[in-house]
Amino acid sequence: MSDQKLRSNRFWAKVAGIGLVAGLIGGGVALGINGVIQHHEAVVSTKVPSGSNQDGGTKVNGNKAELNTASTKAYNAVQGAVVSVINKQKVQQNNGMLDVFGIGGRVDGSNQSSDNNKLQTASEGSGVIYKKSGNAAYIVTNNHVVAGSSALQVIMSNGKKVDADLVGSDAATDLAVLKINSANVKTVASFGNSNSITTGQDVLAIGSPMGSEYANTVTKGIVSAKNRTLKAGTDGTLTSVIQTDAAINSGNSGGPLINMAGQVIGINSMKLASNNDGSSVEGMGFAIPSNEVVSIINQLVKNGKISRPALGIGMIDLSNVTTDQQKSVLKLPSNITKGVVIAQVADGSVADNAGLKKYDVITKLGDKTINNTGELRAALYKYKVGDSVKITFYRDGQQQTATVHLTKAASATDNSQQQQGAGE
Repeated sequence: MSDQKLRSNRFWAKVAGIGLVAGLIGGGVALGINGVIQHHEAVVSTKVPSGSNQDGGTKVNGNKAELNTASTKAYNAVQGAVVSVINKQKVQQNNGMLDVFGIGGRVDGSNQSSDNNKLQTASEGSGVIYKKSGNAAYIVTNNHVVAGSSALQVIMSNGKKVDADLVGSDAATDLAVLKINSANVKTVASFGNSNSITTGQDVLAIGSPMGSEYANTVTKGIVSAKNRTLKAGTDGTLTSVIQTDAAINSGNSGGPLINMAGQVIGINSMKLASNNDGSSVEGMGFAIPSNEVVSIINQLVKNGKISRPALGIGMIDLSNVTTDQQKSVLKLPSNITKGVVIAQVADGSVADNAGLKKYDVITKLGDKTINNTGELRAALYKYKVGDSVKITFYRDGQQQTATVHLTKAASATDNSQQQQGAGE
């Protein structure tokens, strides 16, 4: 290549290099200017403006939400019948330090304080007025709400407080009926058919959670399950209940669970607060089905109590007996692992008259398979005093049957309850 051509190529190479550098510098300047502009805009957009605040006012607009919903209609239909139930009990008091020195007595020389036996509020629950008849009105609530009471009071939905009498109560189903003067009763609730409810349907729970301070509180949920089997009352009897996720808290007990037509389909009785491992549980409340409630109400109003048949035995779950004892003492076949062991038989009882003996293992009552004492009570309570039922049991390893004539009520055999287990 000639020297002239080489010099020409170098010249144009320099020109191209200078152009590239100039382009980069120009671009850098452009990018820098854009950055400054963007920063300025950001500062301007976030800076609090100065000036008058008069334009900062607003107004309340008309509600666009439907106010007269199915829930509000159902609540309004029932809430006037929902009451708070106050359990009054005698509370022993003293005069503090004066009693320590024996000078706290009354002027008559006795050591009893003048405030002794004063009635105080022991607990509060809920209830619902279900009937008005003449000058009387009737309320259903939970047995545990009124248990141990020396006196009962009811706070109406309008806040008026009235005295109440206990008509009757039943620990097994945890239900009780009260009577009040009907002068202040304006609303009466009605019962719906709990056999016709369905899982997933909307329900409302109404009551006084945490006491009468929060009376007429309503919570909404669904029927989570129709037939849950839980222990109810004080004797461990298994019963079928409605499960709901409507919030139920202490004080809601005895209040109604209603459907969207405003009918009572259950009486709220309990909630599951923690699991077996101690972990907390939310949204698991339970209500006694209305069909069961009505049946118990009618018996309580008629007789003041529930008359149930009793076998007259002390009993324990077979599962609480060791495997060795099941073989050596009870002589059970290896395939029999559930049932109820008779721990003792009361003389002259229904079980004694049927020929049942200590260490017999009951596995069926009628057509119902029996796995534990709760199931035996639940099956037995389906019968009435005067009925007869076949009982299946194992004795010395052999299955046998006997016909039990249920001639005695539970109250007549209460004294037969033994220390070795629950009595029935």
